[in-house]
Amino acid sequence: MDKYISVAIDGPAGAGKSTIAKRVAKELGYLYVDTGAIYRTVGYHMSLMGIGPKDADGIKRCIDDVNIEIVYGEDGLQHMILNGDDVTDRIRTPEMSMMASGVAAQSCVRDYLLDMQRNLAATRNVVMDGRDIGTVVLPNAQVKVYLTASAEVRADRRFKELQAKGENVRYEDVYTDVVKRDEADMNRKIAPLKCAEDAEVLDCSYLTVDQVVAEMIAIIRKKAESNG
Repeated sequence: MDKYISVAIDGPAGAGKSTIAKRVAKELGYLYVDTGAIYRTVGYHMSLMGIGPKDADGIKRCIDDVNIEIVYGEDGLQHMILNGDDVTDRIRTPEMSMMASGVAAQSCVRDYLLDMQRNLAATRNVVMDGRDIGTVVLPNAQVKVYLTASAEVRADRRFKELQAKGENVRYEDVYTDVVKRDEADMNRKIAPLKCAEDAEVLDCSYLTVDQVVAEMIAIIRKKAESNG
């Protein structure tokens, strides 16, 4: 039996992966790793440098200038430190979401960050969420879950989140962004979003957060017991 348990949660943007993963990790006492935030941080750096998400040459030229640290507060929340600066609050925008999708399609970025993610899983029990955790980053994870929801439901959730932050947005625009992000993630040449063959599919379109957390913990405990 492996010394540590790795839980890989994949799925499309807006499915609630981060929210669920945080709750599950807290209840199980595992470390939560938000890989999307890591890619957003890279994207944020590129935007500061004036480099677009599809500028492969520019991204390759600047990737070595990216120094990322992951710091966990007393509450267990993940803070992203970019070249000594805490950018956690600055990477949660629709623009950085699209930047993350763009830079994640670049092989130099994925190679640069792969060891960081795997080393975290090698040293403790982790709940890691992203787009290709169960297929590429942690293909041998003991537990794999593909968390999904309809595009309409995901857009509605994101729309309400942005409204709550005081942003003036239209549902139609948010829905379009969700669909575009899905297409970009699923059709990129490198590590596209897809469900691992041995993953449990969990559709949360009409489930509450508490219900999803309960189902996911049940899946994890069942898998952990079978591996034990």
